[in-house]
Amino acid sequence: MFPWFTESSADRLVDVRDTSLSKLVKDNMLALILKGELAPGQRINEPDVASRLQVSRVPVREALRALESSGLVVARKHSGVFVRQLLAGEIRDLYQMRGLLDGFAGRCAASLPLAQRQGLTARLHQSVNLMREAASQHAVQRYYGENLHFHWAIVESAGNGQLIDTYRGIVQKLHLSRLKNLSQDLGMQASFEEHVQIVQAISDSDTLRCEALMSHHVGGAYERLLEAGPAPVLAANPPPPG
Repeated sequence: MFPWFTESSADRLVDVRDTSLSKLVKDNMLALILKGELAPGQRINEPDVASRLQVSRVPVREALRALESSGLVVARKHSGVFVRQLLAGEIRDLYQMRGLLDGFAGRCAASLPLAQRQGLTARLHQSVNLMREAASQHAVQRYYGENLHFHWAIVESAGNGQLIDTYRGIVQKLHLSRLKNLSQDLGMQASFEEHVQIVQAISDSDTLRCEALMSHHVGGAYERLLEAGPAPVLAANPPPPG
């Protein structure tokens, strides 16, 4: 699903053929980026990555090119490769796209046959209970992780491969804009109540209400992000000072 939910280890690279190394290296670096261990704006040192994972620099270069294609890193001539810092306009656009996709997924979920809807709502109720527990303990990162599980379950239920791939890419990029705010309570109570309403709309097979709730929920998350500050980067990925 999302690599920051699983541990990534250099041990996985032992005895793996060269043809598969680039993907494993990419997954390893992707996990470090999305866990915040490689921070937005930080330079990725190619020789250090190769040494840490005990591979040649060839699969590292291939992995970095793949990460650049996905929009998570940026290569600067004569400077190196850096973790992306999203522009304010990019964050806005991504949230708008995510709102559309979540709305569509919600409509699909609410229109599922009864047996599938019941299975999904049971899974979502479990997720909501875990979010309630995290909110009561002010465990922001745990709440945020379960929030991702909740939305992913709804997106997966649509059974649309293109939706899944597009959604994953958007959420991974948006995660970069959340890394500095994961220690803050970005309206967990309001977010929790919205999740409860979404589950009820799916249970009731209310497609239009579910679509509207999902879209509104994503818009609210964006507003809470803006209120949390600091303001997103406005210049196009300036090199780090010093």
